Amino acid sequence: MSDNIAIKVDGVNKSFKLPHEKVSSVKSAVVNFYKRKRTYEKQQVLNDISFEIKKGEFFGIVGRNGSGKSTLLKLLAGIYTPDSGQIHVNGKLTPFIELGVGFSPELTGRENVFLNGALLGFSRKEMEKMYDEIVEFAELERFMDQKLKNYSSGMQVRLAFSIAIQAKSDILILDEVLAVGDEAFQKKCIDIFEKYKSRKQTVVLVTHDMATVKRFCSRAMLTSKGDIVSIGDPSSIASDYTKLNNDAINKTMADKDAIRSDKYTIKTKLLNANIVNYGDKVRLSIDWSDCNKSIKNVGVAIYGNAGEYIFGTNTVVDKVKLTSSTILTYEADMIIGAGNYHFKVGLFGETDKDIIVFIDDGPEFSVKKDESVQWQGLFSLNHKWRQ
Repeated sequence: MSDNIAIKVDGVNKSFKLPHEKVSSVKSAVVNFYKRKRTYEKQQVLNDISFEIKKGEFFGIVGRNGSGKSTLLKLLAGIYTPDSGQIHVNGKLTPFIELGVGFSPELTGRENVFLNGALLGFSRKEMEKMYDEIVEFAELERFMDQKLKNYSSGMQVRLAFSIAIQAKSDILILDEVLAVGDEAFQKKCIDIFEKYKSRKQTVVLVTHDMATVKRFCSRAMLTSKGDIVSIGDPSSIASDYTKLNNDAINKTMADKDAIRSDKYTIKTKLLNANIVNYGDKVRLSIDWSDCNKSIKNVGVAIYGNAGEYIFGTNTVVDKVKLTSSTILTYEADMIIGAGNYHFKVGLFGETDKDIIVFIDDGPEFSVKKDESVQWQGLFSLNHKWRQ
């Protein structure tokens, strides 16, 4: 392997055996052993994977859940062995891919710092010199004499990451570091990434955050269903990842026939694509043909998938008089931030307390990011500057 290559993966395949028999006791294990009728289902996780990571690269690995990213990282770290193919690592490698690996829940935070440091190859004297810096970075000064089992998962990750970044390794593997911790801790992680990038530290980063990929990575790789889709420029890979996600959303965000009553079926569906550009219209059809109740008011609300209430209105507020038709179309301009959203729909009688049907999880849609849009947040508000 060339001296300027940090990691080389050559034709790696990995699969797992999923047993069909459920073993829940010693007795069932013995019975199954003597029956000798064990059957397995083979799950192929990685298919003939080959790529190289150069020394000094900040290399991103992205892909949807189940694409084989975590298995690949465990192969790189030596936790798994490949079924076939070879992995060459040129230098000392430190993985940060599993919460709690090397930690003992019955020991205190202080004791776990020294235990984890020993696993990384540090002497006790070296750990004593670094201890205060580790604790300060993790922001756990008040908790270091508590047992680790009393820590939250976020506290454990902060402590583990604070120890891992002390490692004087040639290659660092990080899996979804920015997915934990509060905003202040994530800012610290970003500062660390800046340092790694400036000093040409070899880093392998798995993340779902495309902004991080474009900001830090010198190259990136997109995986899907155990295969490599593409390797190259981070911006291009981020676009490929977004397209892959959008294709999946198109398949799963099918039109919904929403039933929220034992007596009535109310059908709601999008009349446009599930993915729209910023500023485009989203059109929703509401059909209560199967309802023999007199509908006097129809309400529609848009929510973000994290529960944010974006906008809501109804036909009474908007002074729309309902006719004898049982199909109503609602449309709105999506002058909102990029993200995933869904409709809630309510059908009412004479008053808003007379709820005939309420659909809490109506059709979903996504608004694509517009690179020309520079403002941040959920809405673009009319505003002025004065000095």
